[in-house]
Amino acid sequence: MQLQARHDGKKYHNAIATAVGPTSGYGTLLKRYLWGKEEREPRQPLGPFRADAVALAAPVPPNALRATWLGHSTTLLEIDGRRFLTDPVWAERVSPSKLVGPKRFFAPPLPLADVPALDAVILSHDHYDHLDEATIRTLARREVPFFCPLGVGAHLRRWGVAPARITELNWWEKAALAPDFTLVATPARHFSGRGLTRNNTLWASWCLLGPQHKVFFGGDSGPFEEGFRQIGTAFGPFDLTMLEIGAADAEWADIHMGPLVALQAHRLLGGGPLLPLHWGTFNLALHAWRAPVQELLAEAGPEVPLLLPAPGQRVDVAAGPLNANWWE
Repeated sequence: MQLQARHDGKKYHNAIATAVGPTSGYGTLLKRYLWGKEEREPRQPLGPFRADAVALAAPVPPNALRATWLGHSTTLLEIDGRRFLTDPVWAERVSPSKLVGPKRFFAPPLPLADVPALDAVILSHDHYDHLDEATIRTLARREVPFFCPLGVGAHLRRWGVAPARITELNWWEKAALAPDFTLVATPARHFSGRGLTRNNTLWASWCLLGPQHKVFFGGDSGPFEEGFRQIGTAFGPFDLTMLEIGAADAEWADIHMGPLVALQAHRLLGGGPLLPLHWGTFNLALHAWRAPVQELLAEAGPEVPLLLPAPGQRVDVAAGPLNANWWE
């Protein structure tokens, strides 16, 4: 039986029991936050990084599979003649405030005005580091469709996206972009909320199924063995998997997977190359900012080709593993 999120009439719930808050309590967390010695933010300025806006604006070849990581979970994907943008965030801070909250380590490598024509924007959930109001308001001026989990469409409509351009899906529901290209909202183990709200909207991962290639975009998720196995069985193997590796900690291990669990998920999904997301852009946890990628490199076996481009660096997935080592 396929795993399903539960809605009790007011809130969404994970398919399996999931702890969202710190298991040791907020007092312990505060002590670690205040006294921890980790290098949680770069000591030296990063970048500037520059994407090639002219090259990215060229038509996408019908057999292409390319990715341009723009930071955190924002990625420009070129798949089989189509172009997608995942979880677009151009904000300086991922916070309700423009004055406080996690701040970017580097400027976006591609100005929002230079983002080329898109076939769709794909959203995983409504947390501030994945759904940025100012960015959405800018993209709303374009004639681009948005695909999101249930409930997230209310944010988009409020920010100016025409209702006709919003498709909200539950887990396992499909949307056909064309007869040969399908998007599928698939399970994740996480939570949602902005401000003081929690779980009024659903969270999801996504499968992008083209005529030549299949891509998995994980959004945010904690360990979810059965969920990833079901997704891999239903839609894998994938030509590219994009999974979060940062902001993980034992205190909230149910909702963020970290590098080791990401590698396990990658194998359950039947992944090919792995492009890690959700790291190296904002200080959202207590680990050193480089730690996720360093651990990933140490633990990934030869059977997992890693794609580690610099921000804004376009990757041709067929070219094989890449390590730009930009964080050093």
